[in-house]
This record gives sequence, structure tokens and C-alpha cells, in this order.
Amino acid sequence: MRSEDIAKLAGVSRSTVSRVINNYTNVPEETRAKVLKVIEQHQYEPNSFARALAGKKTDTIGLFAISMSEKENTTRIYQNNYFAPFVDAVVDTANARGCYVLIHTVYSPDDFLKVKQAFLQKRIDGGIIVGTQKDINIVREMVGLNSPLVLIDYDISEIMAEHLDRNHLAIVNSKDYEGTTEAIEYLIGLGHREIGMICGQMNTYSGRERYMAYEDTLKKHGLPLNERFILKGDFLKELAYEEIKNLLTSGESLPTAFFSANDDMAISVMEALSEHGISIPEDMSIAGFDDIQMASRIQPKLTSVKLPIYEMSKAAVEKVIELCDSEQPTFSTISFPARLVERDSCQHPKK
Repeated sequence: MRSEDIAKLAGVSRSTVSRVINNYTNVPEETRAKVLKVIEQHQYEPNSFARALAGKKTDTIGLFAISMSEKENTTRIYQNNYFAPFVDAVVDTANARGCYVLIHTVYSPDDFLKVKQAFLQKRIDGGIIVGTQKDINIVREMVGLNSPLVLIDYDISEIMAEHLDRNHLAIVNSKDYEGTTEAIEYLIGLGHREIGMICGQMNTYSGRERYMAYEDTLKKHGLPLNERFILKGDFLKELAYEEIKNLLTSGESLPTAFFSANDDMAISVMEALSEHGISIPEDMSIAGFDDIQMASRIQPKLTSVKLPIYEMSKAAVEKVIELCDSEQPTFSTISFPARLVERDSCQHPKK
């Protein structure tokens, strides 16, 4: 059904239907009620692209998941323990606010062209980018489109240094440094003196924050920072598995505990250790980050720092809608606590 049909049924002009749809105030209440009744009866939905061309909001936001470390897989983000909860929470929150969500994955810098097109073609009112890697040029280009943008997991100091805080922009983070510090302090409190780490991607804000907290906390307590026990995982379970297997087969001594920058890698490490007859937590303690659903279901249950995904997603949606409604460029930041959840995978080291 077209707007012309609505106009005929309501006995008004097409321009009146347009004014009602776009909530103009210069429409008599009786006429507005008559048009809305016909719209409701016939379940009419205005064409969002046409509204965009007319300079109106589309009531659609974009969610762009950045994952350049894995090969393209059309279902990957929905199976990923990091991205999938963000997708669910963003969609649920946006729908509750009367917004649609356009979801797109970015596996290479070239894929950002599709993100740009979504903004330039006015298919979305604003966008949320999650998983952004350290590439200020891409962020600068996105911000330069003068469209509302929210970045999840990004270095605020980098934004300030580049003076990008003068745009329609918001940053939503978790307090990964503090959460990691709590995890390392917990392991030290149990008596561990040799603590290894399976690192995330160091070109991401969260990857750097978690490593810096690990390093700073060990130094604070005068504990050794053994390079042999600092493994490259890039947040990928397959790489973490290979890294720990290489350490196990090298004949080198092992730490008494490992901190993993995410739970996926921690679980892979637990599998590899089990295959080599190393018991958790009796022979080695393991702590992770994210507190994914699987963390509380595996045996032993994984001690992990809880990433406040729902709170971050809800804030991102609210921020992008707020930016869309704001006529003047505004910049804001918000950061949510990340707390340690103690379970069964850590205990005092053997004497």
C-alpha cells in the first residue's frame, strides 16, 4: 500500500499523510487521528529509503563487527562468544526503542567501504562499531562522514589526541585494566609467583589494557615477567591451543598459573593441558576474561573476569540514538566495571 492509497482512504491529501507520518505539528488532531487509524488498519509502513532521501530518520542503526584476524565466515559472529552476545543485546535494546538494526561484519579494510556506503546512502541514522582495531585512519574516516557513531572498545586518549571529540561520537568501554588487575591479584593472593599469560590482539584497546594490567601487577609485587610464559593468542582459541602445545612439548618448565585474555583461549589451554595429563586446578590454575556462558558449564568451572556486555550494548544503543537526536556535535564516554567471578579453576599452588 502506498501513501496515495492512505490519503484516499482517509479523505485527505498525500501531503497531509506525509505530515502525519513525519509528526509535523501543523495537522489538526482530528485529521491526524483519522490518518493514523487508516495506517493502523492497513499496517502501512513508510519506505525508509524514501524518508532518508527526504532528510528524515530511517529509525535504523548499523552494528558493524570488526574481526580481521579470522577468515571470513558468514555465520562466525553468531557463533563467537564475544560478538554474539553484543549482537543479541544491541538488537533487543534497539527493538525496544523502536529501531531496526543493520548488521555487517568487517573482515578486511576493504569491507569498511560497505560501512561507509551504509552512512552515505542514508540507510542508517547512526552506527555502532565493535571490535575496532588500532587504526585511527579508519576511525577518522568514519567520523568524517558526520554521522552519529559509537565505538565499543576503543582508546579514548587516541580520540582526544586526534581531536576527533568534536564530532557526533561516543566511546563505550569496560574497565579491563582494573578487571585484569583483580584477577592477577587473586592469583598472587593464592600464592602463585610464576604466572603466565595468553595474550589477546595487541592492536585492540582491550588486548593492550589486559596485558598492561598483567605486566604492571607482576612488577608491583616484584614477580618475574618470564617471556617464555607470555604466549600469543590474538583472542583465537586455535592459536592459543597451538601456543600452549608448543610450550608443553618444549620441555621447558611451566608456570603455576595462567591468565588468559579471553575465555575461549582459556578453555583451549585447559583442553591442551588435560591432554598432557596436567590437572586443573591441582597442577595449574587458569583464569580467563569475558565470563562467557561456557565458563560456568565446563569442568572445572572457569574463574573469569565478567565483561558487562549487556550494559555496554544497552549504553551503545542509547548513545547512538541520543546522538541521532542531537543537532550539535557531542562527544561522551562511558566505562563499565569488569569484576572477577571466582570458580573452581584456581587454587593454591603445590608446595
